[in-house]
Amino acid sequence: MDARMYPCLWFDGVAEQAAEHYVGIFPDSHVDKVWRSPADTPAGPAGQVLVVDLTLAGQRLQALNGGPEFRFSEAVSLVFECDDQAEVDRLWDALGADGGEPGPCGWIKDRFGLSWQVVPRRLNELLDDPDPDRARRAMEAMLTMGRLDVAELERAAAGG
Repeated sequence: MDARMYPCLWFDGVAEQAAEHYVGIFPDSHVDKVWRSPADTPAGPAGQVLVVDLTLAGQRLQALNGGPEFRFSEAVSLVFECDDQAEVDRLWDALGADGGEPGPCGWIKDRFGLSWQVVPRRLNELLDDPDPDRARRAMEAMLTMGRLDVAELERAAAGG
C-alpha cells in the first residue's frame, strides 16, 4: 500500500537534480515520477519540472520546485541509520560532496541545503545501555564528533 503521509521537500528549481543525486546515494531508492507543471506558476513556466516523486531507502518522498521563498533549516533533518562505519563513511562523503557542510554529532548539510543525520545503529545501542555510565560516556564522545566514529564511541563507552 502506498504511504498516505510523506515529506515534501521544497527546492528552488533543482528538485530533479536533488532527487537524482539522492537516489544515487541510498540503497532501495529510485525516482518514481516526474511531474511537469501544466500551467505557469510563481515558481516557473508551464512545462518545467514541478514535482518529483521518489523513494529513498524505501521511504516515499516528494521534491517540489517551489521557488526561492523558502530554504531548508536544521529544524528538520532526515536521519539515516547505518549498519557499520563503512556505510557511515560512504554516506557522509556522498552527502558532503560538492559543497556540503559537515556539522556536529553526525549532522551534515548537503549541497542543496538539506540537513541529514548519518547515525550508526551502534550509537543508539550504546545510548540505550542499561549501565548509565556507559551511556553517558558514549553521549559525551558523540558530542565531540562531526562524522560519527563507531570504534571511538565503543572505546568511550567502555571507559577507554
